[in-house]
Amino acid sequence: MKVTSKLFGWMTGFLIIMVALYWITSHDPTGTAALIMATGLSGLICFYLGFTAHRIAPGPDDRADAEPHEGAGDQGFFSPTSWWPLMLCLALAATFLGIAVGFWLMYFAAPFALFGVYGFVFEYYRGENKHY
Repeated sequence: MKVTSKLFGWMTGFLIIMVALYWITSHDPTGTAALIMATGLSGLICFYLGFTAHRIAPGPDDRADAEPHEGAGDQGFFSPTSWWPLMLCLALAATFLGIAVGFWLMYFAAPFALFGVYGFVFEYYRGENKHY
């Protein structure tokens, strides 16, 4: 995690320089705002990974003497099949489309977005995939 944290730290520094250069050369507030948000997100990831790396033992990717087989095995749990992300993305797309087209669309799409969030979060708490 320390390697990844350093990578995002370097990317955050690069983006800070790019924000300044972009603003000086273009004076475009929209692009500058987008780069500032990307810088903030990169900084958040850098902080989180660095904070987490101090709390846990170093992994094989953090040690110079590590062997490739040390990183083998389960890396986490990933859902094999799930339709909830599709439901959530379509509902959120319709919700954000309501901002551009008209707020009336948001009133119809927001309940589907909330239902998609609910289903995505509680996917493994009920049904055939229930975890105990």
